[in-house]
Amino acid sequence: MIGYGRVLSPDMTTVGIIGSGLIGGTVARLAVNGGYDVVVSNSRGPETLADLVAELGPKARAATAAEAAAAGDIVVVSVPFHAHAKLPVAELAGKVVLDTDNYYPERDGQVAELVEGKLTSAELEQQHLGTAKVVKVFNNIFFKHLGNLARPQGDPDRTALTIAGDDGEAKKAAAAFLTAIGYDAVDVGPLSESWRVEPGQPAYGPPYGTFEDPIGTPAGAGKVRAAVDAATKPAS
Repeated sequence: MIGYGRVLSPDMTTVGIIGSGLIGGTVARLAVNGGYDVVVSNSRGPETLADLVAELGPKARAATAAEAAAAGDIVVVSVPFHAHAKLPVAELAGKVVLDTDNYYPERDGQVAELVEGKLTSAELEQQHLGTAKVVKVFNNIFFKHLGNLARPQGDPDRTALTIAGDDGEAKKAAAAFLTAIGYDAVDVGPLSESWRVEPGQPAYGPPYGTFEDPIGTPAGAGKVRAAVDAATKPAS
């Protein structure tokens, strides 16, 4: 495993993970490799995460979603969009929340604000979470590519991931976390612009390779920015 060095402020040492599936579990692995303690959780209970915790080692423990939220200095939310209303609002209050979710109507049902393009899914999650500081990240990359493309700073194959958020300091914290786990950041703007990296857009998947290739293709900031800029606003 490659450690990339912790670059968050000294008081940000624990990463809470709500939803420890494909993306959440991958972020947990990257965080441990980057030197962080992690508290993982899912909807089925801490006892179902014994194998993941054993894999991650002594820097990881399992907990409930509320406990992971409370413990995390920064918290990764990786649940189906329709489950966002069950997130622990009180425990996430004031915290940086890294939102990996995507809205899929066939799974999540018809949400008028999203279907009509009035809001993005990240904006709806921000509304639900109140004072939490939501940053959209990790939502546009295949989990296998996310796990395989991390590189140290200065590596010519360093890959960039997109971030979107309404709070500047929260985006700085998200970018610092990405740096620590092996990635650069491309800022696509506020949460209202996060549609640019949602399903169906050029930045959703292709910069990093195809599903058929589990290794993925390194994508620097310029390549990712070009894909973001090529986005076309869906007709409402």
